[in-house]
Amino acid sequence: MHAANLRNVLVIGLDVVSLAASAKRAGYHVYAADFFGDQDLKPLCQKNRSIIKQRPWKTCGQISTDFNPAALLQLARALLKMNAIDAALLSSGLDDSLDVLFELNDVIPILGNHPNVIQKVRDKMRFFQELKRLGIPHPETAFAENYTEARDTAKDVDYPVLIKPSQSFGGAGIRKAENPREFAQAFREASFYDERVLIQKYISGTPASASLISSANGAVALTLNEQLLGVEAVGQEEPFGYCGNIVPLVMSRAVTENCKAIVERIAARFGLVGSNGVDFVISQEGTPYVIEVNPRFQGTLECVERVLGINIVKTHVQTCSEGTLPTIAKTSQRFCSRLILFAPQRSLMPDLTAFKEVSDIPLTSVIVEKGEPVCSIVAEGAERLSSFRSTMIVAESIRKLLLPVDGGPPESQARSFQSFGETT
Repeated sequence: MHAANLRNVLVIGLDVVSLAASAKRAGYHVYAADFFGDQDLKPLCQKNRSIIKQRPWKTCGQISTDFNPAALLQLARALLKMNAIDAALLSSGLDDSLDVLFELNDVIPILGNHPNVIQKVRDKMRFFQELKRLGIPHPETAFAENYTEARDTAKDVDYPVLIKPSQSFGGAGIRKAENPREFAQAFREASFYDERVLIQKYISGTPASASLISSANGAVALTLNEQLLGVEAVGQEEPFGYCGNIVPLVMSRAVTENCKAIVERIAARFGLVGSNGVDFVISQEGTPYVIEVNPRFQGTLECVERVLGINIVKTHVQTCSEGTLPTIAKTSQRFCSRLILFAPQRSLMPDLTAFKEVSDIPLTSVIVEKGEPVCSIVAEGAERLSSFRSTMIVAESIRKLLLPVDGGPPESQARSFQSFGETT
C-alpha cells in the first residue's frame, strides 16, 4: 500500500496510547483495540475498544490473567465491521500469538512485518541458532519441557542462569538462579506463566535495546536505549520486569557502533520491515549479547521521537510502503525517560490528568490491583540523571495520592476518597 493511500489505521496491542498519539500526529485517522482502555486514548481515536471496561469503583484486572490476544482480535473485527480501515499497526502483546497475527493479517493487512517474519524471530531456538551461524554474540540458551529437564539443562548451561517462561511479556516470570539450591524456587515461579521454559546463561551487564527502521533496501539504527528493569522504587514486583527506558544510552562510540551494526545485520538476515527493536545485555567488557527481537513498535517510541525530532509512525509508513529509509541528521543533545509506575497496593486512582508528564491515564476512581501499571511518566532533560530524576519525582507525587483499597467492595471508601482528593 502506498503511503498516499493510507488514511485510516488500526493500532492494536496491550498498550497503544503512545502509538495512537504518533499516528494522529502523522495525520491518520486512528482506531484502537487495546487492553487497558485508558482515558487519554479516546481523544486520539475515531473509535476505540478495550478488553478492560474501566468503571468507577471497579477493578482494572490483572494482565497475567485478563489479557487475551484472541479477545483483541475480536475487538479488531468489531471495529473493522463498522469502519473502513486501511492497515494495522502492532504494539506489544501479540508477538508470540502467531495464530492471532495470521488471522488479523487475513482480515486487515499488518503494515510492517508479515506474521511469517515475526514467527522467524520469535522462534527462540531457531533464532539463536541463526545468530550462532552469523557469529553474533548471544547467551547460551536451551528449552526445557519440565522440571527435571530444566534442572539438567541448567547444569549444562552452567550457573548463574535465567529461567524464562517461553511465552510472557514485559519480563514477567523471569527468575535468576545462582546455583542448584536456588533453582527449584526459580523454576516454580517461572513455570507459573508457562510450563515450557528457556534456560539461559545469565550475562551480567547493562540491559539495553536498539530502535531501528528497516526495509529491503537496508536498515537504520535510530537510537541505543537504556532499559529500566525491576525498579522496586516504582512498585515493579518482577525482578526483571520492564519499567521503561532512558534514551539514549550512554556508551562508548565503539560499543554503540557495534550494537548498531549487529541490529542492521539482524534486520537484513530476517527481512525485518519498518519499526523494530532488538534487546541486548551489554557485558561489563562491552560485548553486546542479543536477547530478542521485538518485531513491532516499541515502548521507546515517544522517547525516540522526542530525542530525534521525528515521527516514528510516519517514518514507518514511508519505509514499509516505499522502501525509503530515514536520514537521521540530528545529533541528540537531550535525554528522554519513560518510567512506568506500578501500584504499591490495591489502589483507588486519583485524577492524574493534571500531570502534564503522565500518559496511559486510568479513569479517576477505578481500582488498580497491586503490582499492575498505574501510568507512564515521560520527561526530558539535558542530562541522563535530570531526565530520570524528573520522572521519579512525578512518580513519588502520584504514589502519595493513591488511596489503598481493602479486598472488599470499594464503594464504602468512596466518600473518604472524595474527601482525600479535595485536600490534595
